[in-house]
Amino acid sequence: STYCSNMVKHGETIRRNFHVVNLDPAAEHFDYPVLVDVRELIQVDDAMEDESLRFGPNGGLVFCMEYLAQNFDWLHEQLEDIEDDYILFDCPGQIELYTHIPVMKQLVEELLKWNFHVCTVYLIDSQFLIEASKFVSGVLTALSTMMNLETPHVNVMTKLDLLTKKDKKNLERYLEPSMQGLLYEEFEDDKFSKNLVRFLPLDQSEEESINDVLLQVDTCLQYGEDLEPREMR
Repeated sequence: STYCSNMVKHGETIRRNFHVVNLDPAAEHFDYPVLVDVRELIQVDDAMEDESLRFGPNGGLVFCMEYLAQNFDWLHEQLEDIEDDYILFDCPGQIELYTHIPVMKQLVEELLKWNFHVCTVYLIDSQFLIEASKFVSGVLTALSTMMNLETPHVNVMTKLDLLTKKDKKNLERYLEPSMQGLLYEEFEDDKFSKNLVRFLPLDQSEEESINDVLLQVDTCLQYGEDLEPREMR
């Protein structure tokens, strides 16, 4: 949600229109306009409070997303009148939805059928990536998501503005890392292959950082290549 909020504000700065679709049935509030809200279809409280289901928060969220997958026609109706626009899908944060539960893969397939260009933006907090062991864990979950969704993919380190000056200095080696070197430092083992995952840094306090991420996503989407040129007023 923070990423979507920053992009909407950045769009206002560069005079570019962004729409946001909320796909998190457990969301509580937003600080940006929402084009489509999955909570109009189903909310996580619906699954948790149902006497026949009795789900907890995680189980309830998975149930809601699977319910959405059974009702993609509803989502299609909400989106079918939108043409040549840039849409951000604000998705739940539960990692299992992207690694082994097929619902997000099914969503991607539906969007492609509806002639959307799709790019996955995978966000992970930078403060969890400043140690080699945590970094490896983050890389593996990102790689699992990349393999499961099979879309153009941009990995982003977020919340750089919360890092200390010391941690920021150490962060550079994690942007284009030598996996062998990182693991050797921590585990003293040199039998590791090269890393297939790269991260972009995102500092929400810097417009240039936000724009760098946007440019990378635009490149993956081939954004604007099939748009008709606009006539000057």
